[in-house]
Amino acid sequence: MATGYTARRTSSGLRTAIGLGALAEIVVYVLVASWIGLGWTVLLTLATSALGWVLLAKQGTKALGELRLRAEEHRAPGRALGDAGLVALGGLLMVLPGFIGDLLGLLCLLPGTRALPRALIARGVASRLPDAMRGPVRVRSVRTTPVTGPEEPFRSGPAERVQPRVIEGEVAPDPRP
Repeated sequence: MATGYTARRTSSGLRTAIGLGALAEIVVYVLVASWIGLGWTVLLTLATSALGWVLLAKQGTKALGELRLRAEEHRAPGRALGDAGLVALGGLLMVLPGFIGDLLGLLCLLPGTRALPRALIARGVASRLPDAMRGPVRVRSVRTTPVTGPEEPFRSGPAERVQPRVIEGEVAPDPRP
């Protein structure tokens, strides 16, 4: 029952945030239109949408190329996957009309400013994780005798089988309050 309540509360907060964002976009649009005129505001909106398409094409191609390269080299996508998602989000925000969305979209699209939305999203995700899943994980050793073994325990080859070192321990509770 608690999960249903949490899902409703989250979706309600998301709807409120989207509604307030749309209201802020309208207010900024009206203020810009009263400052430079309606015709120039419409032209500026079309120009930022065109800029969004151009940046989306350029940065999207670069992000997808990085993902393709990582897949060919059998490496984990890591940050490249996050960058591709931020580029897609930034392109969507730039293409939609509105000046606040354009500013947020530029933050997501430009490589130099992409670290800020990445950090904000990571902080938001980490704050929603249970304490046990947050890093770093601290391990306290319970072994009292020293571990002995070969100098290079992780080297393997056809000539010899090397036993890896095993360190016994337990996950220690986080000392932070």
